[in-house]
Amino acid sequence: MEITKTQFEGLLVIQPKVFRDNRGYFFESYKKNTFSEIGIKMDFVQDNESLSQKNVLRGLHFQNHPFAQSKLVRVIKGSVLDIVVDIRKKSPAYGKSFSLELTEENKTMLYIPIGFAHGFVTLEDETIFSYKCSEVFNKESEDCILWNDSDLKIDWRISNPILSEKDKTGKRFKDFNSLF
Repeated sequence: MEITKTQFEGLLVIQPKVFRDNRGYFFESYKKNTFSEIGIKMDFVQDNESLSQKNVLRGLHFQNHPFAQSKLVRVIKGSVLDIVVDIRKKSPAYGKSFSLELTEENKTMLYIPIGFAHGFVTLEDETIFSYKCSEVFNKESEDCILWNDSDLKIDWRISNPILSEKDKTGKRFKDFNSLF
């Protein structure tokens, strides 16, 4: 497994060792002791999966304490442009974003610690996105920052995404009061 630190404290790009042969491939997408050795000492308590058509944008989502979540995300089928925004007030990267393509071919995973808003846009039809969460979903703790807020300057590489009502009405970053 190859681990790449990003300019955001705690945000890690994980490239698993993939074994390929004429039958297909095999890799360990999660092994608690291996992840613990690289500093991810999480007890993941919920796995989520979504299926989306091309140009579906989901985000920028997060949960506040006491249900704040770390996530380990990856694509099973298709591809996404994955985006996170640092919402930790004391972070030197507060309000800055990080993006990465996650695909079924590259098998790349992203570990997102507590204190980041997360979203993605699908680049292909029938994209299956998977994520492990360190805390259960809690409706009262969930929040959303407006995906196309001009203050964030995120290049989603799309102009007219397919959005949920929640994502259409996210908070503007300047009006957002981070609890992290």
